[in-house]
Amino acid sequence: MIDLNASVVSELDAQRASTNFASRFETEAGSRDQVFGSGDSIEVIIWEAAPAALFGSNTATDGATSIQTGSRETPLPAQVVNSAGNIFVPFVGSVHVAGRTATEVEQEITNRLAGQANHPQVLVRTVQNETATATVLSDSGSSVRVPLGPKGETVLDALSAAGGAHGPIGKMSVQITRGRVVQSMPLESVLRDPTQNIKLQGGDIVALLAMPNSFTALGATGKNEEISFEAKGISLTQALGRTGGLDDARSDPKGIFIFRQDGDVFERRDGHATVTDRKLPVIYRVDLTNPASFFLANKFMMQNGDIMYVANSPIADLQKFLNVVFSVAYPVTNAVTTFK
Repeated sequence: MIDLNASVVSELDAQRASTNFASRFETEAGSRDQVFGSGDSIEVIIWEAAPAALFGSNTATDGATSIQTGSRETPLPAQVVNSAGNIFVPFVGSVHVAGRTATEVEQEITNRLAGQANHPQVLVRTVQNETATATVLSDSGSSVRVPLGPKGETVLDALSAAGGAHGPIGKMSVQITRGRVVQSMPLESVLRDPTQNIKLQGGDIVALLAMPNSFTALGATGKNEEISFEAKGISLTQALGRTGGLDDARSDPKGIFIFRQDGDVFERRDGHATVTDRKLPVIYRVDLTNPASFFLANKFMMQNGDIMYVANSPIADLQKFLNVVFSVAYPVTNAVTTFK
């Protein structure tokens, strides 16, 4: 059980702020040129300066006179990068291209042609992209593969290519899976914060999920039921408001409890509560008789699956006991009086 105080709320707030796309994928968010992979179809074009000798003559004949023309362009047939990540270039041999950029491959082919071709220059380009793609799953159940070009397609670019959201934006979450890293964010937050609209990488999976969040209210509140809330989340103050507030006749304002199955575990460091990497069932306790708790409750965010329980006040429990006693004693008293 953890008492809600300024230190705990501040740490939870910092923890929540770090779980977004920009922070989670920060080390991989930098711009990088597109790389080739097995299955891509690429084209190699080679130029030779006059007089070209390796890839054919660049002379034109005017009767008996040979006229030197400019440099000669030789486009090679498009090739599919094989399972080993290689392509074949005449007079060069096998060239490994998988995991390398076009500039890197062009430089290698140019270097290996040096001494054979006359001042060669090389251009390598993608004809068909099969590996630098992202898979996008729409909330309607459809899925598409989005090719990623050199400009760098973003999360919203990919969602747009898949047809966008079909349900209310406030109820939608976006989930990105990159390798073993999985991170979700409310779609509304991505739309409002351009820094969260990160560039995608080959192999990313983007899913648009229509999964409304909810918490369960129990105890001395205005209503006991499961209550839905928006994907961007609500504070404890808002949650209390949606339950109808505390029941004045029964509730104990010192006994507001939030039960969380996978809560953050804290440890004390120099008198400050710090979140650890562990997750355990946690109960957060709030004392609303302290005015400062209202400000803390306004910053404490509810999570999907939370249970909010408001305890009965001691006087309410006493009243229940007295009601039971009177319900038994009163008929007996009436019977004795009647006998007399």
